[in-house]
Amino acid sequence: MADLLVLWDVDYTLVSADGLGTRLYEVVFREMFGRELPAVAPKAGRTDRAIVGDTLALAGVSRAEVGPFLAALARVAADGAVPGPVRPMAGASGAVAALASAGIRQSVLTGNIRPLAALKLRRAGLGDDLDLDVGAYGDVHEVRAELVTVARRAAARAYGADFSGPATVLVGDTPLDVAAARATGARAVAVATGSYSAAELTAAGAEVVLPDLTDTARVLAAVTGAVTRPVDIGGRRIAPGPSSAASSSAGPPVPRWRSTGPPPRDGRGRR
Repeated sequence: MADLLVLWDVDYTLVSADGLGTRLYEVVFREMFGRELPAVAPKAGRTDRAIVGDTLALAGVSRAEVGPFLAALARVAADGAVPGPVRPMAGASGAVAALASAGIRQSVLTGNIRPLAALKLRRAGLGDDLDLDVGAYGDVHEVRAELVTVARRAAARAYGADFSGPATVLVGDTPLDVAAARATGARAVAVATGSYSAAELTAAGAEVVLPDLTDTARVLAAVTGAVTRPVDIGGRRIAPGPSSAASSSAGPPVPRWRSTGPPPRDGRGRR
């Protein structure tokens, strides 16, 4: 098998953290500013750097505080004192183990900063087969697609292999995960385990959409390219999205929230 690098999203792809990240935001905000955090900006598919900037703006705090806030967030997450259960998503452990058995390199590409991602994975009992040293994390950039280059470079240094183009596979549950893959020539495998439907993920351009990770054989086939169309969802087959390699256009519009108006009502707080 040719060298492959699989970069997993964390929240609602591998784990359900039950609001742990929001609780850490609240702890840090209280510690830094001596008052309660009024609101957290939408998180779905976004990076901590982007989320913190918009969250501080909602609270009337200068974006100059983003760096100090992220540093404090890293410290609090690494301490591990904030309680909260984290469970693996259905099939996540088996899927990661199956890819590892096939000799596929795996890490994470997540909006979480590394200490927070590590905390969630540890509490969920995941991570043994994930090389977190070659991952890319949410303090690096506000734009998720920028993280792909960071992870590829780290993996190339660690493994002495070329992970350009479709040799990198992103697995995630939001249109922004798909958009990051399409913008960088990676393959996008989406899972409809978060706030977005299979139809929405297909419309965003995912090559394959899976209902979840419980069928490890199908996960392996999707990652390696043996399966190139979505599975049946609710008895209805969803047509595959356009290939990232097939078009140089920006592709279909991807939902994005900006700080120039109120956040969506549901928040879709996933990363």
